[in-house]
Amino acid sequence: MTAVADDASPKPLSPLDVVDSTVSHSARIWNYWLGGKDNYDVDRRVGDEILAYVPELVRSARADRHFLTRAVHYLAAEAGVRQFLDIGTGLPTVDNTHEVAQRVAPESRIVYVDNDPLVLTHAHALLTSTAEGATAYIDADVRDPEAIVRAAAGTLDFDRPVAITMLGILNFVLDDDQARDIVHRLLDSVPAGSHLVVSHPTTEVDGEAMTGAVDYWNSQGTAPMRLRTRDELARLFDRVTLVEPGVVSCSRWRPREDAELGRIVDVTHFCGVGVKP
Repeated sequence: MTAVADDASPKPLSPLDVVDSTVSHSARIWNYWLGGKDNYDVDRRVGDEILAYVPELVRSARADRHFLTRAVHYLAAEAGVRQFLDIGTGLPTVDNTHEVAQRVAPESRIVYVDNDPLVLTHAHALLTSTAEGATAYIDADVRDPEAIVRAAAGTLDFDRPVAITMLGILNFVLDDDQARDIVHRLLDSVPAGSHLVVSHPTTEVDGEAMTGAVDYWNSQGTAPMRLRTRDELARLFDRVTLVEPGVVSCSRWRPREDAELGRIVDVTHFCGVGVKP
């Protein structure tokens, strides 16, 4: 495996980038629910308080992660995509985007995007690649798509199809029009044949409990977030053609026969994959 260094290389890692361990942090809470070790007592406490509202969130978090694996495999193996722009990377875990894509197509090129100092300190875990492909990490905000594209162009060719993955990130963009505008501006930067992949917490399953959980989440000093309905999520795909099965619970997007999570049930995160015509 080789690390890639180019104009989109991450900032030097520094102990000063470590997030205050006395305040809960959304990426670390998510990491806790996924069974990771990059979290602190405060994250586990807040995570458990949220689970008191919706115990099924652990299942939902894992379904969301398995959806990423299946979607990236589909894009690389069936849709022939060789470039991935992963916005809202989060903390590294198993089967990151580059690992899934490069198992199918070693020449795949992946750019990870986040503006979280905690994620930045772990970016070295993402900067591995096959010799044929490439990976890079850029420190940028989802609210500035043009800056993301400029930096990612050091690794990706925006004259060729790109898969834009946005898992669990647009829920931190509270305004519907702004969220759609961000998606539109990103899609404007890529050619036909590019794909959009989105997952998002919704009110479609355990809506009342999820609303209470989000209210509690927002009261803890973590980045504020919101839920969206299936129809609101579907509007994020208004400039692409949804691939089957459309906007569905993450557990129901082309599940594998081995059903990673056991019996398939609806989870609180919904998702979709669309292709730009």
